[in-house]
Amino acid sequence: MNRVELTRVPLIKTALRSRWPQLILRVIALAGFLLAILAGISGTPVGSRNFGIVFVWIGWWALLMLVAVPLFGRGWCSVCPIPMPGEWLQQGALLKPQGRGLGLGKRWPNKLRNIWLQNGAFVLVALFSTVILTSPLTSALVLTAFLVIAIAASLVFERRAFCRYLCPVGGFIGLYSQVAPVELRVIDTSVCASHTEKTCYAGSAEGYGCPWQVFPPGLVKNTYCGTCMECLRTCPHDNLAINLRPFGTDLNNPTGRKMDEAFKAFIMLGSAVVYSAVMLGPWGFLKSAAYHIGSVQWLVYAAGFLTFLFLLLPGLFYAAVALGQTLGGKKAKPTGKAASRSRLFGTHRQAFTGFAYSLVPLGLAAWIAFSVSFVFANISYLWPVLSDPMGWGWNLLGTASLSWTPYLTQAVPTLQALILLGGLLWASRTSLRIADQQPAQPTAITRPLLQALPIIAFCAAVTFGLLGLLIA
Repeated sequence: MNRVELTRVPLIKTALRSRWPQLILRVIALAGFLLAILAGISGTPVGSRNFGIVFVWIGWWALLMLVAVPLFGRGWCSVCPIPMPGEWLQQGALLKPQGRGLGLGKRWPNKLRNIWLQNGAFVLVALFSTVILTSPLTSALVLTAFLVIAIAASLVFERRAFCRYLCPVGGFIGLYSQVAPVELRVIDTSVCASHTEKTCYAGSAEGYGCPWQVFPPGLVKNTYCGTCMECLRTCPHDNLAINLRPFGTDLNNPTGRKMDEAFKAFIMLGSAVVYSAVMLGPWGFLKSAAYHIGSVQWLVYAAGFLTFLFLLLPGLFYAAVALGQTLGGKKAKPTGKAASRSRLFGTHRQAFTGFAYSLVPLGLAAWIAFSVSFVFANISYLWPVLSDPMGWGWNLLGTASLSWTPYLTQAVPTLQALILLGGLLWASRTSLRIADQQPAQPTAITRPLLQALPIIAFCAAVTFGLLGLLIA
């Protein structure tokens, strides 16, 4: 597969190896993050005039979903401000290793070395999102909680435990980073085999051991690489590179497909559907139920939301997988550990997990389509807020009097349709490739197209449902 090594360009390589560009971006992001918290606590309670709401949930969200994730994968994680204070305390330095920092340095529990906690954290935030996205004080408290938990995790556990196992944003960025055309990979694994010190993982005087607890020579997907560039700085053999590659390369790799990531795909796709219905749909009672937290109607909404994410979507998808397995002639039965695990999902568990990755491009397209309408309709709130971040009557940049103006009103429906249909085509192509990778008994007559057809039908139904919610 064709790849272009970007780090062959001296300017790019120097910029990535240097700590200063990254530090400057992180400090700017941290300043904005702290200002968002301050504005939420002390600023105007009007969400559309408060820096904390507009900067985070419109400006940052637009940057994340429309640019950072689809083009740079975990690029945002490399400059994210949330782990910075805890990481500085843990390392005892702002730049290169200079001594011993604070913290217990405990190992993260083996049973929790997955993204189930991140899945739960995202769902918890999603349940309260209507209030978080509109109430400056609530938003500030949530952002503060992220910061406090990140600091606590750094002081108790080794490296970036918060980012790897707890951050609700990091979970879906990792899932969708498989689509991105940028990757960090080892150039020659034989060089790594002869390098006994493994400084890319353990660290050296030039930099820290991988904060994400990833062993670079074994890296085959973007999912858990935070692109912090520490391995580029610590490798004495200059054996790591940043590559440009075709979109979606990781989705074609059958290695490392897991149930926790599969359910993240359902959570993200289902949440995009629910968000579209609540925030952009015509049903006022649904928005009211999502907003009135603690009420009976909210409890009904929460129960429906969880049922949709964890039962209805996976259940329908499982039925599609089972039908596809039958049509395609795949009748292999699991043995050993797989047999004991099959009690929940039957003999099609492996196929269920594998085909769930075809939902990654569909889910990303759904979020981009949702974000296009949400962001273009509200991004003009950013200009007056930049001049008056607290809503106190300032006019720092001379833009405080600019009125709300939605952008690209006529073009947005067309853009959304193209994005969603593109996501459907990509998901269909991915499902066909996954079908071709599925194991079977030697006597089975395999038909990948027949296997994939029910999954494609499932994706088409979700796509046309989203088209109805976003465009109709």
